[in-house]
Amino acid sequence: MSADKLFTVAGTATNSDGTTKARFANDLVARIKILNKAKCTNINLVELPRAMTKLEALQYLTEQGITDGDAGYAVANKLAEKSKVAKQGEVMVKAVKASAPKTTAKTAVTA
Repeated sequence: MSADKLFTVAGTATNSDGTTKARFANDLVARIKILNKAKCTNINLVELPRAMTKLEALQYLTEQGITDGDAGYAVANKLAEKSKVAKQGEVMVKAVKASAPKTTAKTAVTA
């Protein structure tokens, strides 16, 4: 998971068509300007205590109770999606007792 991008801002915003989505950024002011330009409403972004992956940021938002209503639903859905993707990356390893290969030694006879 070290290849995951880290974010310092997370939250939710409602698109002009009425859908609420989880949002992530690294610059709070720039992200708010972009969302306002796109005619988004109910913008609720917070600065995270440290740089986090999307999964960590969603867990933080849930723990802090920052989201409610449609925003809470959007965060819960995205959290479930990210958790599913994270579980797909896990690998189950099963230890099996190894035995030495059976070999027979043959000696060459020289004449």
